[in-house]
Amino acid sequence: MSSPTQHSAWQALAQHQQAMASVKMTELFANDATRAESFKASAAGWSLDYSKNRANTDTMKLLLQLVEQAGMKSAITGMFKGDHINNTENRSVLHVALRASKAQEALMVDGVNVLDEVRNTLAQMENFVTQLHSGEWKGYSGKKITDVVSIGIGGSYLGPKVVTEALTPYKKDDIRVHFVANIDGSDITEKLKLLKADSTVFIVSSKSFGTLETLYNANAARAWCIAEGVPEAEIKKHFAAVSSNVEKAVKFGMAEENIFPMWDWVGGRYSLWSAIGLPVAVAVGMNHFYELLDGAHAMDEHFKSAPFEQNLPVIMGALGVWYSNFHNAQTHALIPYDHYLRAMPAHIQQLDMESNGKANLVDGSGVETDTGPIIWGGAGTNGQHAYHQLLHQGTRLVPVDFIAPLKTHNPVADHHAQLFANCLSQSQALMVGKSLAQAEQELRDAGATEEQVAAIAPHKVIPGNRPSNTLLTEQLTPFTTGSLIALYEHRTFVQGTIWGINSFDQWGVELGKVLGTDIYNRLVNDTDNSQLDASTQALIAAFKTAQ
Repeated sequence: MSSPTQHSAWQALAQHQQAMASVKMTELFANDATRAESFKASAAGWSLDYSKNRANTDTMKLLLQLVEQAGMKSAITGMFKGDHINNTENRSVLHVALRASKAQEALMVDGVNVLDEVRNTLAQMENFVTQLHSGEWKGYSGKKITDVVSIGIGGSYLGPKVVTEALTPYKKDDIRVHFVANIDGSDITEKLKLLKADSTVFIVSSKSFGTLETLYNANAARAWCIAEGVPEAEIKKHFAAVSSNVEKAVKFGMAEENIFPMWDWVGGRYSLWSAIGLPVAVAVGMNHFYELLDGAHAMDEHFKSAPFEQNLPVIMGALGVWYSNFHNAQTHALIPYDHYLRAMPAHIQQLDMESNGKANLVDGSGVETDTGPIIWGGAGTNGQHAYHQLLHQGTRLVPVDFIAPLKTHNPVADHHAQLFANCLSQSQALMVGKSLAQAEQELRDAGATEEQVAAIAPHKVIPGNRPSNTLLTEQLTPFTTGSLIALYEHRTFVQGTIWGINSFDQWGVELGKVLGTDIYNRLVNDTDNSQLDASTQALIAAFKTAQ
């Protein structure tokens, strides 16, 4: 695959950026009374206002030409029909199959109807969840299960945790759901303090049943259960697994009927829609889990069929490339104005940076452009008292996605109106800024002397013209949560396709794993470390001295 810089649209955008460099967004609004309506698109319960961007109709026309020239239509078709678009691992990429419509009868991949496997797994999940909530599943002592602990890491942890938090208003009261990921012993120790072994079930999520952090935490949980009185023969009443390595899970002590499958055609960061989402289903019930899938499916259908000029993932993906590659934006912020979405930026950070943090084109040759930006963010309004200072007056351009529901699940006095006002005011302030003349007049109106005005006014100038998108939904529900996350999954794919990279492998995480095993052996054994660099030798020595 050739570099995107070879596309005529890319070259035209480079020229167009020079023409747009001095254009103010406020001027774009002043010159176009219909801009707010023209730069708007909706799908699957979400409305995108992208009018506060450094883009006019020519910009969008060129960006959509770039999307076309990158082969986006064929890329979408290939993904949805199960082509092996993950070329380095020779795999299909079919997280979309996990939320396929019930009306779709088949999706054949390598001679297998994967929809049969997906639906069988959903039935197995439903049985598991029903047994827990009905009280049919009991611990070894006959007690009802009151707590479920999900043990996983990466995609087996973050997505389910974020969605479980997002759907807090829909949680069932009878079972509490907890998450353990970090190999730091403090993580599982603090969780175990909250639990009773005879009323707890652990769900261990690891495709190989050998992921280091997950296996260590699973073994710690098993040892704790036994220390708390669970007979080894009854361990199966307190553990389930999501894994393709049934043999290892059974050897651990799991009942085979409580082992849920994982598939090579689903990457970890895209897997929350599968049995990896069991913690979500336990927390909110299977009906709400199905609604979550329905929301994601609605966004899938929109992505697959909507014209590019109305296609939310395409518009957001193309604008992201516009800033990353033509305005030298190194980061992108996600700021949800909803407490339940406070951890969402971390999930999208993993999704985007693990997908598009690549330096090679699909054919293995080096890229000629920047690829994945650094994704970061946090809950509004908290960030306004922290990093928004940099957004408004810093030297770096940071495009922002503001995300907000129009209605709250928890009406308290005027809180939600204040929250939403802050969301809108931040996007407005990023765009309009404050001129030196405005700052000077503001100080004079406050009674400042001319000497004070001259000294202070420059510090109050806010340049403005900083871009943002605003995503709104009526209310955060399982459906709209599913469609929102699917939107960002597809936006990530759009950008990877434009850059000509494989968004679905993650070879960059492997080296650290290999070196970590080697260093662990050196920490616990008396090994000659003289061939290592001096820094690593000294750090190993410091650890050994402290033990």
